[in-house]
Amino acid sequence: MYELSQPSTPEKELSTAYKLPKEFIGKKLPTMYDLPSESPEEPGLPDEFHALQPRFLSETCQTTKYTPQQMLMAMDLNLYYTPEHTLWHKRPDWYVVVNIINTQQLEDLRYSYVTWEEKQVPLLIVELLSPGTEKDDLGERVRKINEPPTKWQVYEEILKVPYYVIYDRRENQLQVFRHNGTSYQQAVLRRNRFWVKELELGLGLWEGNYEGTNGLWLRWYDFRGWIPSRLEKISEERRRADEQEILADEERRRADEERRRADEAEMKSRILAQKLRELNIDPDSL
Repeated sequence: MYELSQPSTPEKELSTAYKLPKEFIGKKLPTMYDLPSESPEEPGLPDEFHALQPRFLSETCQTTKYTPQQMLMAMDLNLYYTPEHTLWHKRPDWYVVVNIINTQQLEDLRYSYVTWEEKQVPLLIVELLSPGTEKDDLGERVRKINEPPTKWQVYEEILKVPYYVIYDRRENQLQVFRHNGTSYQQAVLRRNRFWVKELELGLGLWEGNYEGTNGLWLRWYDFRGWIPSRLEKISEERRRADEQEILADEERRRADEERRRADEAEMKSRILAQKLRELNIDPDSL
């Protein structure tokens, strides 16, 4: 069992509740049905890695603190963050929101995530570095006049997202920033792992094969170890089923052997009884 990376000292748990600016309270604001959910001109559209890694995160982000109906795990889902400019949005590679209510109806699935509707901001956002968005992800891009705020400004200053995770697969570098209520502070990682107490889960780099591809992947773990992916669960269930089948075959073999021995014993008993009768000896009197 590996050593879990957890905070050594208690830290204040940050609120993820969304606070609507006072000037917009009572006003009619656009909903997700009114706002665009696609932006083909936006740089950093998903490549193979950007399709696989977020799916791996969603498959392994399993906690006992929240039911699936209380968690949203989103991949490339528009995040609208301010009613002051309702069309402004960011599109994180992956993020998780807790303390919400998920729909159980296909027709009600979200087109986008609209913070002033949902009343919660993401607990954790993951950005996967790519050449087209690297400076924006790392907070190195300078905001121009009349431009929307950068990703860093949105996550740190506007939404105050408690955890911001950046992974550079080219350099195998993981960075985690935790919001201290005012700004982001970079976390010191042990063995490239970080514990998120709000989820009672850890996030770290795992080396292995996912969907037929070897490498270092971002993956969730709990107190027992790495949380299995969908295919790993299927493989484990198949292994257990095979083991059960082997045990069942062994049990049937033992039962057949016991029946064979019983039949042999019965046959020997009948032969002995017949021989005793031929000698005018009643076998039942013995």
